[in-house]
Amino acid sequence: MHILEIIAKKRDGAALSAAEITFFVDGYTRGAVPDYQAAALLMAIYLQGMDGQETAALTAAMAGSGQQLDLSDLPQALDKHSTGGVGDKTSLIVVPILVAAGVPVCKMSGRGLGHTGGTLDKLEAIAGLSVALSPEQMLAQVHSVGACLAGQTETLAPADKKLYALRDATATVACLPLIVSSILSKKLAGGAPSFLFDVKVGSGALMKTQVEALALAEALVAGSTANGRRAVALVTDMSQPLGRTIGNALEVKEALELLVSPESAEPRLLELCLRLAAEGISLAQGSSVEAGREKAESSLKSGAARDKFQAIIAAQGGNLALGLPEAPTVVPVTTSVAGTIQAMETQALGELVVRLGGGRATKDAQIDPAVGLELHVAVGQRVEAGQTLAFVHARNPEAAEQAAATARAAISMTPAPQEAPPLIHQIVKLRV
Repeated sequence: MHILEIIAKKRDGAALSAAEITFFVDGYTRGAVPDYQAAALLMAIYLQGMDGQETAALTAAMAGSGQQLDLSDLPQALDKHSTGGVGDKTSLIVVPILVAAGVPVCKMSGRGLGHTGGTLDKLEAIAGLSVALSPEQMLAQVHSVGACLAGQTETLAPADKKLYALRDATATVACLPLIVSSILSKKLAGGAPSFLFDVKVGSGALMKTQVEALALAEALVAGSTANGRRAVALVTDMSQPLGRTIGNALEVKEALELLVSPESAEPRLLELCLRLAAEGISLAQGSSVEAGREKAESSLKSGAARDKFQAIIAAQGGNLALGLPEAPTVVPVTTSVAGTIQAMETQALGELVVRLGGGRATKDAQIDPAVGLELHVAVGQRVEAGQTLAFVHARNPEAAEQAAATARAAISMTPAPQEAPPLIHQIVKLRV
């Protein structure tokens, strides 16, 4: 077997065998296959595609490139993944709900990507909290507390980290088989027998159309099943920010407030978290979705989910008693006309927070956890002239005023009534 033969085979549109895919992944991870040959194969895959069997084999090979956690003694364990959105703080809420309902969660989270926020960045707004857990620490915490929220380690799916960097440099990121294998390889390495996927669609998501989002959801579930895992994927709305806040400390605060007082939460955020938790509990425990919903609601009402959140944070060194960072400048965004909120340019709102310092314009940029946007309206809501649409939280008045102008332009209004978009578009299930 030779890498040139594998490149030529895929270049000409033929399907690769599992052995050929494993040969490539193993060789590239070890350095036996150089970047230029790996780049050639990635481009061939980008142009020619991969079928389901190839994608499953690529996923398994990437997961097998390093250490894999053993959660066999926790058959109800689950891992959650979101494809990323603006204001998406669901992991901070859903994970403690799941744990309180008896579903252990070993979750490897990510950093912000472009205009979308990252769970690790949000968590690091909490004083003292560490997301740099070793595989041994991750396992120990799942057993002792019920969950961990950690970053990918050097030893878990190292092929993914190396291949993703090459994809980023060769314009081959937007390729469905490569996206699926990247996501799933980390999930397989995490060891959970069940996966819960939240695939965002809309102006603030990576997937802009229903067709793209559904294809990814179906591929994630099929790839999970092919590798012996149970999975469910929800295609959910990202045509407007999720919840009332965008920005790391602001989102942590909103998540905690929801866990403490769910009756006061932004309705769409609360409903999505309950639906995700219900599906996750049903998947992991083999119950009905209705029974999962009852458990999720009970864990919120009783305060058990709040207690689990605090226990997870404390286990990772976080100290909520020290408070969360606050921006020194807060400026309102008002409207001069009455009407109904018609739409939001959600990606523009996410990019606004990045420019304030709440995200990374470059890989090594430092994040300001205090800055962000606090929304007071949603699509379909009636507003009057002079009403406040949002508040900008910024480091200085100049940045705040610029951001306020951008936010005002990103929120469009209409004189006519406007329906809010559906929250959940589709649910994809295929269990083993």
